[in-house]
Amino acid sequence: MGDGTGYDDNSEHRALEVLQRGLYYEELDVGVRYVHRPGRTATEADNVLFSSLTMNTQALHLDAAFSATQPFGQRLMNSMWTLATMVGASVAQITQGTLVAQLGLSDIAFPAPLFHGDTLYTETEILEKRRSGSRPGQGIVTMRHTGRNQDGVVVATATRVALMWCRDRPEEEAR
Repeated sequence: MGDGTGYDDNSEHRALEVLQRGLYYEELDVGVRYVHRPGRTATEADNVLFSSLTMNTQALHLDAAFSATQPFGQRLMNSMWTLATMVGASVAQITQGTLVAQLGLSDIAFPAPLFHGDTLYTETEILEKRRSGSRPGQGIVTMRHTGRNQDGVVVATATRVALMWCRDRPEEEAR
């Protein structure tokens, strides 16, 4: 795909290539909040499929008649779907191709329900970061994901720790 200049030598118009990727450790700054778009509208199919795939037979996700008799009066989106979708929404903007490993999730909370038909909007704030002491060319980043519904109500929060590539990693690790 060219000579490393970003141009395709095979093209008559020498088209510029733009590689979509996440951000390297050095490009992440504490206090920055990334707003991920588009949002994701939760569907009944999402809920049934995710709950079934994960063997979560909770009636609050699958049984409309039962759920109608419960405090929220309808089925709830599986909270693990909400968590997974929040993390997934951040990938293209933050970790695509720059993540070494997810190290952990903590402080997970679901302060309000998410229902079929609601749209989940996610944002991520960088809380702290440090270079790894044992893994040259890598850094540890702590971030907070927040999910809101279409009305701005917070439906989920989670703190995530990730091992990220540094831009200046050793050349043999860059391959």
